[in-house]
Amino acid sequence: MTRPSRTGVPGYLLRVAGPERTPALNHHLACLLALVAGVLNSVGFVAVAFYTSHMTGVTALIADQIVLGGWYIVAIGVLSILSFVVGAMICAIIFNWGRRRGLRSRYANVLLLEGLLMLVFGLLAEELTHEDRELLFVPVLCFTMGLQNAVITKISGARIRTTHVTGMVTDIGIELGKLVYRNHRPDTDPVRGNRSQIRLHGTLVSLFLIGGIIGAAGYLVIGFAVLVPGALLLLLASYQPLLADLGARAEGHL
Repeated sequence: MTRPSRTGVPGYLLRVAGPERTPALNHHLACLLALVAGVLNSVGFVAVAFYTSHMTGVTALIADQIVLGGWYIVAIGVLSILSFVVGAMICAIIFNWGRRRGLRSRYANVLLLEGLLMLVFGLLAEELTHEDRELLFVPVLCFTMGLQNAVITKISGARIRTTHVTGMVTDIGIELGKLVYRNHRPDTDPVRGNRSQIRLHGTLVSLFLIGGIIGAAGYLVIGFAVLVPGALLLLLASYQPLLADLGARAEGHL
């Protein structure tokens, strides 16, 4: 079997979710995942009034509802947090399984699973009742968020998280503070802001916002089918590393 090209669009797709990482590739993949996360988060809210990326908010909701006696919402909240944790766990299992076998698709396998989950729900979720959506759709979305947050954390060495807007805005504020700091004492190490970090986090927050707009507006127009384009993008990003592993297996290298 012929190995996938390393040049042009096929070569880029081979690298963007491949095992050899560069800061640029990490940023490109993070941008895609931030956009997808924004779509998922807004669809969850418009469909069932639940933000599935915001575990801080879910934890606060659980606390409030325990006091108010809203035990059904407490159960949904607990299930959501557990689903997010399980998603991150499954990411770690898939990644380490692929890493120990030297697979190029060690990251792409996680994107494949996320893309397939989004595709199935985008095509079938309209058939669910509202109660079924709460009991099934919310945990699956939280599972998906855990998957993608964990994979970009693994890829970037915990420098990037695509669903944690609070953290990104905090980092922007810290770097802006460094930029405006006046270094009056030349005998000490100067304080310098990281402009590239500001640009990266600003871009990710903007893409999360744009994804949210797309998700909310798209859901109102075409329903859960708005998830399908994002699912196809994830499947496209995972395709070439998977193909490379299949080619290596056919040639007896795996």
